[in-house]
Amino acid sequence: MNEGFRSGAGAMHPDRLFPADPGTRAIARTLYAQVRALPLISPHGHTDPRWFATNEPFSDPASLLLTPDHYITRMLYSQGVALEALGVAARDGSGTRSEPRVIWRTFAAHYPLFRGTPTRLWLDWVLAEVFGIEVPLTPANADRSFERISERLAEPAYRPRALFERFGIEVLATTESPLDTLEHHAAIRASGWPGRVISAYRPDPLVDPETPGFLANLARFGELTRQDTLTWRGYLEAHRVRRAFFAQHGATSTDHGHPTARTADLGARESEALFEQVVRSAQAGTLRGTDAEAFRAQMLTEMARMSLEDGMVMQLHPGAWRNHNAPLHARFGENIGGDIPTATDYVGALRPLLNRFGNERALTIIVFTLDESSYSRELAPLAGHYPALKLGPAWWFHDSPEGLMRFRERTTETAGFYNTVGFNDDTRAFLSIPARHDVARRIDCAFLARLVAEHRLPENEAEQVARDLAYRLPKQAYRL
Repeated sequence: MNEGFRSGAGAMHPDRLFPADPGTRAIARTLYAQVRALPLISPHGHTDPRWFATNEPFSDPASLLLTPDHYITRMLYSQGVALEALGVAARDGSGTRSEPRVIWRTFAAHYPLFRGTPTRLWLDWVLAEVFGIEVPLTPANADRSFERISERLAEPAYRPRALFERFGIEVLATTESPLDTLEHHAAIRASGWPGRVISAYRPDPLVDPETPGFLANLARFGELTRQDTLTWRGYLEAHRVRRAFFAQHGATSTDHGHPTARTADLGARESEALFEQVVRSAQAGTLRGTDAEAFRAQMLTEMARMSLEDGMVMQLHPGAWRNHNAPLHARFGENIGGDIPTATDYVGALRPLLNRFGNERALTIIVFTLDESSYSRELAPLAGHYPALKLGPAWWFHDSPEGLMRFRERTTETAGFYNTVGFNDDTRAFLSIPARHDVARRIDCAFLARLVAEHRLPENEAEQVARDLAYRLPKQAYRL
């Protein structure tokens, strides 16, 4: 991993995130040496496939590293920095956005806000290891660093495909709606470039009746699949058609970002009646939240049924109150940091689906959470019992040193290591992918080193677990 980017800047301490105790730290170093250069498996994320289809140079440091990263924009907005000053465009095109160099200066002036956060770790890694510039970023070195990064971005070695290869990425999954044409994925495959960039099937705009434009989405869905998507049978068949289309473009997984983990197991007639009620009420503008939630619940079970048919791995991301900041959402749209974790039930919510399909060994359901309290109380016991269920260790607020360590501490005793799926970098920031994996590998090695030091695990077994978590488990879980 990232062997081509050793800058020699000396800014990143080689023992970062390792235990403070010298003996345990030495064990962590040994374990980390076994995994640091393993290929990266990135089975879930939100990078833009256009980058790899066109392979055009990235335009400037701000639009690459800052503006699309809601970890950054959220923190700066909380401290009073206007989103326009960070390059975020309003939906209606109003307002004046700053120039890239001005955005970078603003960012440098506020860099201390990220002290102690995982964002600071990722950013320091990218600045020092990828671009070879001094860290931390400050107002004094802002212009110098902006110019250095801009010069590098103009070089062939810093184009998307070259970075993909130098980062040691073996496979990278993006996430697309069933309505996406996957034209960029097709272009990548047709180009002859060997980099493996695949999609994941995210049907939320077509299974959540509360999505703006739901009826228009259904109409477009019908056009793409030549199915009558205003009938229950035609609607389900349309999903099967598009899932097959995604699989043809390399997809091995689906992804479901529902508000809750609620599932249902209705009979065929009840499901059809619910679908018809949802469509009628949506057309009339009288859709009830209870009906929308019931439909989402049934569709998770239907998606599990389809995964048994076509072999796609199913990912579930419940528990986020999307667009909590309503005025900000109205002005700027999605993915600007206004999504907030909520308490989430899994034991009761998943039971209908698990009673129906949880004992199927051919099915894999990977559950992520923003509700850390549920790891030890609910998710680890569930994953430690049902063959179909696995735990995803990182999503959003939890792909951090403390979050990753808490995940291991709260789940290992009950679910073990092998009911988890390694590390997933849920990111839109392409250059932070190797930095996030490096953090995860260091934390896993720190956790394993403690088990070795306490004579709870032999060192040779800890080495195998470290390799499994870093490489084999995500590859196996996502059928890559």
